[in-house]
Order: sequence, then structure tokens, then C-alpha cells
Amino acid sequence: MNRFVEIAAPSRFGTGFRWLLASSWATNLGDGIALAAGPLLVASLTTDAFLVSLAALLRWAPPLLFGLYAGVLSDRFDRRRIIIVANVVRTVVLGALVVMLATDRASVAGALLALGLLATTEVFADNTTSTLLPMLVHRDDLAIANSRLQTGFITLNQLCGPAIGATLFAAGSAWPFVTEAVLVGWGVALVWQIKLPAHGRDLATMGSVGRDILQGLRWTLGHPAVRTLALTILIFNVTFGAAWSVLVLYATERLGLGAVGFGIPSTVTAVGGLAGTALYGWITRRVSLGNVMRVGLVIETLTHLALALTTSAWVASAILFVFGAHAFIWSTTSVTVRQRAVPTEFQGRVGSVNMTCVFGGLVVGSTVGGLLAARIDVTAPFWFAFIGSAIFVVALWRNLTLIAHADEESVPDARQVDPALA
Repeated sequence: MNRFVEIAAPSRFGTGFRWLLASSWATNLGDGIALAAGPLLVASLTTDAFLVSLAALLRWAPPLLFGLYAGVLSDRFDRRRIIIVANVVRTVVLGALVVMLATDRASVAGALLALGLLATTEVFADNTTSTLLPMLVHRDDLAIANSRLQTGFITLNQLCGPAIGATLFAAGSAWPFVTEAVLVGWGVALVWQIKLPAHGRDLATMGSVGRDILQGLRWTLGHPAVRTLALTILIFNVTFGAAWSVLVLYATERLGLGAVGFGIPSTVTAVGGLAGTALYGWITRRVSLGNVMRVGLVIETLTHLALALTTSAWVASAILFVFGAHAFIWSTTSVTVRQRAVPTEFQGRVGSVNMTCVFGGLVVGSTVGGLLAARIDVTAPFWFAFIGSAIFVVALWRNLTLIAHADEESVPDARQVDPALA
């Protein structure tokens, strides 16, 4: 057991990281359970397709609505306390939902309200959690530390969680939410143990929330590397969202997997992510972070092309395995670069800008993908994703070297980026 702990969270990372890692893994398992249990609950209460679709919308909307505000709070106040409060609220909402289910008083409106509140509090918890790592781990260890966090996300949130959630729901509609409440509560107890250095701002120096958001945007736009990274995240989530929005149709109609085989693409992608986890340390010791990101964007661009061309489930599975490894490696690297480049007092706001780019891109992309698939065919979103990604890679190929050196630069004084802070 001690050997496993040392491999997962080396002692040089400190006990704070171990508490953070354990908390992240616990809550990720709970979130993974909810990925399956939430839609299943709504579908069990109504056959109205629009109401069922709201369950998905309520997972995507909160980051867009509250992401920037969550970033402001995490830069203003005690970050550990924000995570604790957000997760305590999640536990209370889950408890109320369990009571409604146990007493047969659950309604569609109540279920959707609960899912919306859970997704909203998750925005505040997740955005703030991402700011803790640079405060706990030396900058040279951020890449590996992020890979450990991502390992938990892939295995527990993407692979194990949904399967457990569906199984628990089959045993009784309340059970997945009871389990999630226990896991989130456990996550709170673990975060409680973390000791952070002094941070936050004096209440007397705080301006308006709008001013704080504007400062975060100015800092992002004023830093060439972080600006390029945010733009890359936005564009590639538009193209990704377009292609993946019709994945169910692609898998069932073009690959002929049928309803039963629909889960195969997601599973293969997650397994590829695990392979990326195993190789991450070896790769980053031999390849610069900038080149890792360049190669990754090329892989993603070619993934869309290959999926547009193939009709073989076996070929598509191999492609998705490689894509899964790339997605894990690229996302881990991008978070690491951002954490190294951004000063502590801006981590929350710059992180929330990236979160907004992620979900904004997904919303736009899924809309485009749905329209293309409806008017042309199921491969059209993949062709759109390939062409859009290729154009972007070519246009910004040289600028991507800025990202390569973001973590090597000295962090600029916030007042140089935003004179209003002086």
C-alpha cells in the first residue's frame, strides 16, 4: 500500500497534495456516477424528449453562466473554504434528492432543479480546486502532479463512474445519489486537512466583480502564451464539439455498432487516456511541452480526417485509442503550462477564462455539428472539424511556440499587464 501511495503521490509532493489527490479521486467517482444516474433519473420520470435533453443542457450551461464569477471568488477568498462550502452544498442537495426519491415525491421539475444546482456548485468546486495545485507542488513537479489528477478523472469519472451509476440506479433510483453524497462528503473531509499558504485579498482593496473579471480577461489577453493557449482551447473545442455531438449517430449508423455498441468509442478513448497516463512522464522527459502540444494538435486534426473516411469499427477504435492518449497528454500539458505562467492571484480568473472557452466552444461546436449532420450527413461534422483544425494549426503554427516557453518565462507583474492594478 505504501508503495502504491509513493508512486501515485511521491512524498516530495507533500502531504497537501496527497489530501488533494484523494479528494479529487473521491469526488470524480461521485461525478462519474452522476453522469449516468442523472439522465436516467429524468428519463424515468418523463418521456418528454425536451425535458430529458434538459438534463444534458444543465451540465453545460453552469460553466458558461457562472465560470467567470467562480474565478473571481477563488482569487478573492480562501480557496480551501470555497471548495468545502461548494461541496457541502452539493451534499445537502443530494440529501434532499435522496429524500424525495425515498418518499416517492420526486418530480421532473425537482430532479432538474437538483441536477442544475449540482452542476452549478461543481463549477465553483472544480474551478477553485485547479488553483490549489500550484500552491502545493513545486513548479517542476506540476506536470506529473496534473497527470495523477487526470488519471483519477479518466478511470473514475469516465470509465468506472458511469457504469457504477447505471448499476446502482437499476438497484434503486436513490442509491447512486446516496453513494455520490458519501463520496462528496468524504472529499470535503479530505480537503479539510490541506494547509495552504496565505492568499486572497483584503476586503478593503476589492473592487466590483465586473472589474475583477475584466482584469482576468486583460491578463489573459496581455500574456501572449496564455492568450494563444486560450484561443487554441476555444477553437479546438468548437471542432471537437461539432464532431463528437453526433458520435452516437456515427457509431450506430456509419460504424454499424448499434445501440449496444455505442459505449465502445467512449471506452476505447478512455483506455487510450490511461495509456497516455502511463507514458506521460517518459514523453515529457524527452520532448518539450511546446512540441508535445504541437504534435497533439496535429494528431487531433488527423483524427477528424480519419474518422470521416473510415467505415470500419476496428479502424475507428484504433484511431480513438490514439486520440484518447493525445487528449489526456494535451489537456494535462495545457493545464501545467497555464499554472506555471499565471501568478497566484490570477489563477482563478485565468482558469475560469479557459473554462469558458472550453464550454463555449463545445456549445457552438455541437450546434454546428447537429446542423451539418441534419442537412448533409453524419460525416459532415468530422469534415468540418478536420478543415477547421487544419486551418487553425497552419495559421498559428509559429505562435504555438509561445506556449512552449510560457513556463520558462518569469511571471509578469500583474500591474504591467493591467495598469489599473497599480
